[in-house]
Amino acid sequence: MSSEPFTRPRSHYLTAAALVLAGLVIGLGLSAGLSLQRDSVAQRRPRPAAPGAVGAYESPFVGVVERALPAVVFIDVKKKVAGVSTFPQDEMFRRFFGQEPPLRPRVEPSSGSGFLIDADGHILTNNHVVANAEAITVTLNDKRIFKATVVGTDQETDVAVIKIGGNDLPSLPLGDSDELRIGDWAIAIGNPLGELRGSVTVGIISAQGRSNLNIFGGTPQYQDFIQTDASINYGNSGGPLCNIQGEAIGINTAINPSGQGISFAIPINLAKHVAGQLIASGKVKRAWMGVMLAELTPELAEGFGIKGSRGVVVQSVLDGQPAARAGLKRNDVIVELNGSPVTDMQKFRLRVADMPVGSRIQLVVLRDGRRLPITLTLAERTDAAVARSQPSGEEEAVPAPGGLRVRELTPQEKSDASVQSGVVVTEVEDGSTAQEAGLQPGDLIEEVGGKPVASAAAFAKTLRDAKTSGKANAVLLVTRDGNTRYIALRLE
Repeated sequence: MSSEPFTRPRSHYLTAAALVLAGLVIGLGLSAGLSLQRDSVAQRRPRPAAPGAVGAYESPFVGVVERALPAVVFIDVKKKVAGVSTFPQDEMFRRFFGQEPPLRPRVEPSSGSGFLIDADGHILTNNHVVANAEAITVTLNDKRIFKATVVGTDQETDVAVIKIGGNDLPSLPLGDSDELRIGDWAIAIGNPLGELRGSVTVGIISAQGRSNLNIFGGTPQYQDFIQTDASINYGNSGGPLCNIQGEAIGINTAINPSGQGISFAIPINLAKHVAGQLIASGKVKRAWMGVMLAELTPELAEGFGIKGSRGVVVQSVLDGQPAARAGLKRNDVIVELNGSPVTDMQKFRLRVADMPVGSRIQLVVLRDGRRLPITLTLAERTDAAVARSQPSGEEEAVPAPGGLRVRELTPQEKSDASVQSGVVVTEVEDGSTAQEAGLQPGDLIEEVGGKPVASAAAFAKTLRDAKTSGKANAVLLVTRDGNTRYIALRLE
């Protein structure tokens, strides 16, 4: 055997080198084709948009604000209010007479928002922003300052119109609040807290047709509020709620201080109707039927024996007014107005109030289980007529089902309340269904289930009979503090 070391041919090394080189080339190619190579830090950093270019990610609200904000104004108000005086002589009342001094008027600053609606300088805002104003100053977004005068106010809708004089005044186009849908964009613009001028908040329309709200500064009689989760704070009152087209669809009016994401605005169609009358004559004329109404709740419907119907209940009819002349009666259920279903008391009142005085309307009512058509000519709703529509406030007490006791009315009480019969609640048991229904001592009960209450004993018997027959509720017609209402008393 030879002792010489083994030596590989040179061709073997060349072949191996070629294979390594080919593998490296193939690997780099695959890496590039499959994007396996990592970007550098510089490559991963977003590239700035070209100067002056409109970015693909620009907020859709920028254009709305640019169009609307110039017409939104800051309203500074000095109001005359009654308050405790700090004059030194007032201390004499406390020391020598043991009583507080009389309230003396004083001027207090207040503020809110508004928006210009035409080139003539008319500004829409809330009544509670400018009510009892001694002086009003308006500041535009471009810093111009004007003295303003009140054109007209309407406490019953919380709408007001004020006016400034000036040139080149911007204005905000008004939209159509009847076209709103829940989920539509809502943009609130105004001056929250009286300091943060020109603030913009965004949300959606979260509900419509809200009513029975207690509004700071004065609760309006006619309510049909838009609900939004766009943030509205004190000082926003009177400012516009806009849609995504930059049109005003409401007047920001109320907040819920105990909750978040719940604010309210007056629909712009209602505000336009009121503002048009205020600008034309300084006041609002409303039509009315001369009735007191109540919602037809499921409990009331069950008590009246009505099934499958919606409407509003006539609580009382005022003598000499359109409803009385047309033949409407207490306990009639109005189910149609001019061929359209009646499903909501507040919307029905608004529809009637907005109609021209003297116009004829067609009603359909349910009476004793029958549908009855009624034609009625509307009259003007005046303060005197409204005042007359409100009612004017010893026998042994009798226990009655539901946890209450009642007694007969005295002759003087009958005369004062202008009723022929009824009973007075003397006691309501704690935890009873009567307490749950809201009955209170002193309530005057005139009817049960649409029938007059003849006596305390008859009242108790009627409730017992209703309970025995399997009725779940009894509908009571109750007068309290001059106001008449229906209360459904649970008998279970």
